[in-house]
Amino acid sequence: MTKKKEINPKMLMSKEELGIPDYYVGKVFGYEARRVVEDFDLSYNMATAVSYLLRAKNKHSDGGIQDIRKAINHLHFELDKLQ
Repeated sequence: MTKKKEINPKMLMSKEELGIPDYYVGKVFGYEARRVVEDFDLSYNMATAVSYLLRAKNKHSDGGIQDIRKAINHLHFELDKLQ
């Protein structure tokens, strides 16, 4: 049986308490990128890539191109680490 991971106390704080920008919060269900990443226990590079992808359409006026490129870079970093 695997040991249950302890939840970071900041995960229980609201986005307002943490000052999280709206582009990190889903529009329909209100999921926060940090909570998704924490729930899936992703590595740094994977978590960063997911965060960039989740905010891609909402942060910059370029349609997300900049954030998608950053996500791809972090996925390459993760592949390098695994190989």
